[in-house]
Amino acid sequence: MNVINIAATEKSPRVILNSDSNVFEMQGNSRPENVRDFFYPIIDDLKKYFESLNITEYKEKAIKFNFKLDYFNSSSAKFISDILVIVQTFAKKGFDIKIYWYFDDGDEDMKEVGEDFQEMISYPFNFIMVQR
Repeated sequence: MNVINIAATEKSPRVILNSDSNVFEMQGNSRPENVRDFFYPIIDDLKKYFESLNITEYKEKAIKFNFKLDYFNSSSAKFISDILVIVQTFAKKGFDIKIYWYFDDGDEDMKEVGEDFQEMISYPFNFIMVQR
């Protein structure tokens, strides 16, 4: 059962939260016209998803967050940080959460943004350089 399944557009990323595989993925560009209208439902659904899980079962079953963003504007960055704070909150409750931050080879800016987010929430990221 997919909890979230939003197709990518020219201005918004593909967003998937697949409860069967326990993978959340955001991929593409994020500069939606109305950033609140785009991100609020995602944040609400993500909170509901975590609240529906049994912590005992998920202490040893990793939930993966894949961020494969090519570009995002400052408004999107605020909401991405909100998502990461939710991740941090539930990780502190004992959920096994893995964060993967993808960046293109040579795109040091995107890697640095991921490092800034990592520092902001004090939670480890796995950085993956993609060769294109």
